[in-house]
Amino acid sequence: MSKPTEKTDVSRRDHLREKILGAAQTLIADKGLAGLKAREVAQAAGCALGAIYTVFADLDELILRVNARTLTRLEAALAQEGDGDALEVLALAYLAFARREEPSWRALFGFRLPPGSSLPDWFVTERDRLFALLESPLSELLPDHAPEDVRRTARTLFSAVHGIVSLGLEDKLGDSAGVMLEAELEAFVGTFARGLAVAARKRRQDARARE
Repeated sequence: MSKPTEKTDVSRRDHLREKILGAAQTLIADKGLAGLKAREVAQAAGCALGAIYTVFADLDELILRVNARTLTRLEAALAQEGDGDALEVLALAYLAFARREEPSWRALFGFRLPPGSSLPDWFVTERDRLFALLESPLSELLPDHAPEDVRRTARTLFSAVHGIVSLGLEDKLGDSAGVMLEAELEAFVGTFARGLAVAARKRRQDARARE
């Protein structure tokens, strides 16, 4: 009988890792972050409880890996082209994704690492690609701004849109918020963009006047 090779061991480990990730992803999609329990993950993956900790450092890493997959799907949804202003299209695509995958979307933002822990670099890289989708249209509105200013504005806009979507889906913005959410988002983002454009134009005019 042939002995297992190192390559076979790696393949088995990768297969186990994918099974556990898939099981955790399904549980979060069905029940949200609160529904993720290590024992249930192991049962759904068809492995021993301890096997989870042979391929993941802990449950926190498993959740982050699932959330990274959610980020990838969200990025793909936002990257699709649509008709209209780029920022408004992004906001509406964000709302559509949140509605379509609400438990996974809430897990993405509801998970917190223990106090004193920092997000790993690989996850920060995934997250920042999401913000970069906003930075491109914002840089066109703010051609004279430094890249770090554009990045800061992108995070501010994302935070505002996320807040509107999150509260709107929880029906905390009034009785008609759910029905009017698309229109409210378009109005807010349009006003935000026009305000940036006006402010940028005024700064250019003031700069020319001082020359």
